Amino acid sequence: MTSESVDLVQKIENLKKERNAIILAHNYQIDEVQAIADYTGDSLGLSQKAADIVDAEVIVFCGVDFMAESAAILSPHKTVLLPEQNAGCPMAAMITAEELIMKKKEYPNATVVCYVNSSAEVKAESDICCTSSNAVDIVESLDSDQILFVPDENLGHYVSQRTDKDVVLWEGRCITHHRVKADDFEKVKEAHPKAPIIVHPECRPEVLSAADYVGSTSQILKFANESEADKIIVGTEMGILYRLNNENPDKTFYILNQGLVCKNMKMTSLQHVADALENMQYKVTVDKNIRVKAKEALDRMLEFSK
Repeated sequence: MTSESVDLVQKIENLKKERNAIILAHNYQIDEVQAIADYTGDSLGLSQKAADIVDAEVIVFCGVDFMAESAAILSPHKTVLLPEQNAGCPMAAMITAEELIMKKKEYPNATVVCYVNSSAEVKAESDICCTSSNAVDIVESLDSDQILFVPDENLGHYVSQRTDKDVVLWEGRCITHHRVKADDFEKVKEAHPKAPIIVHPECRPEVLSAADYVGSTSQILKFANESEADKIIVGTEMGILYRLNNENPDKTFYILNQGLVCKNMKMTSLQHVADALENMQYKVTVDKNIRVKAKEALDRMLEFSK
């Protein structure tokens, strides 16, 4: 770490105390940002942490916009800051509340299950939220025989293969995970024939079918920690390598596809975090009417996950 970075880290620590702030970072953030976070995790873990925070007055959310929105929904009396205001999610942009309302008219008896990778407005039009780690269990727990799953068709397809329910898929996807193709397996297996391949359920169906293990980022971390393999091939955004390497110094990890980089997740820097705390920018708020409805969908997910 450069002397400039060391100074920035100290500045962030000082400002954090001054603002009574907590820093949350997604597993896909750059190494330096994960290193200064109070809590690093996946969508479910961060959602729960945002809901459980009691003492902090300020939440600095190092991720993308929908994550900061979820924190603002669950902690309306806290100040939520998104350090990089342009950090969005292409998949979340693939569906709008208006489009969902129209689709619901086509399937009036369906229960809407909304992946948390979506806007507050879309959550507000949904019955319950889910994450990649609990999507199957949540769908299975519902009384409805028909599920309208939005917006990730790959995760939705993964769920549909593990339930007898009729799962209607929205045509949306994570452009980062969608870059992985089944052909990638041949290349890495040739180089590391004994290494298990673990992938995220946002990948294509044929990729999931060929993998040795499918799971969310937290589940991938757990698998890696418990695996006896000394080499593991990882099919999710490469930011997860920071924790994988730190938690498993005796193992070697390889990325399944070099395209597994989310530019939006990589936008946030230490300087952005420092600026956010110093200038109290950029505040994320959600309209009250939308917040109340979206919170109901998130609360149902969190209650299920307890």
